[in-house]
Amino acid sequence: MLLEIKELNTYYGESHILYGVSIGIDQGEIVCLLGRNGVGKSTTLKSIIGLVKPQSGEILFNGENVVGLPPHLIARLGVGYVPDDRRIFPTLTVRENLLMGVKPGQKKNRDGWSIDKIYKYFPALEARDRQKGGHLSGGEQQMLTIARTLMGNPDILLIDEPTEGLAPKIVETVEQVIQGIHQDGIPILLVEQNMRVALRLAERIYVMSKGKVVFHGTTEDLKADKGVREKYLEV
Repeated sequence: MLLEIKELNTYYGESHILYGVSIGIDQGEIVCLLGRNGVGKSTTLKSIIGLVKPQSGEILFNGENVVGLPPHLIARLGVGYVPDDRRIFPTLTVRENLLMGVKPGQKKNRDGWSIDKIYKYFPALEARDRQKGGHLSGGEQQMLTIARTLMGNPDILLIDEPTEGLAPKIVETVEQVIQGIHQDGIPILLVEQNMRVALRLAERIYVMSKGKVVFHGTTEDLKADKGVREKYLEV
């Protein structure tokens, strides 16, 4: 297992947010954490990347327990994190934003991500090469955030709510980008609250509710389980 989370308990102050969460993702997979807003999906990603320190449990990446490491060291190990609030640099150009994603001391390799390769996947960004990040549309900013993370050549990509607030046509474009990245060999752990997006993209799905995993199975398993969909996902 490339990334394995075991019995994770995470708090914000006195508030218990994650209750014994266990999930895993291996090479070649797109796995989705699915659930309504506020159930602990984003906190799970923040715990993995080190933005929030779990009180107990293990996060094994390539067999190494990364709990307690600062985010920049976890990133250097090969974990790429795309936050839900994008965090682009609004006063820097698209190209400058991309260059900020290169890790210190990172060596170039033939199969790695470069600006040229990024622009093949994200032609809309190439067209905005010299524009400042703050002038991009919401969809373009989302693509820039994903692209900037790829510039660090991650071994796995954590993507938090990539389609939230985007128009349906832009959602379709973002989905195509995620599928393309996956086909390039990068496993993806995706957080979503849009069940339709999750069913189109993921191979396996974990459904979360109130800080716990309440379902785990394939997309076909979820499609067949009307009870889980009605109780935890459908409005």
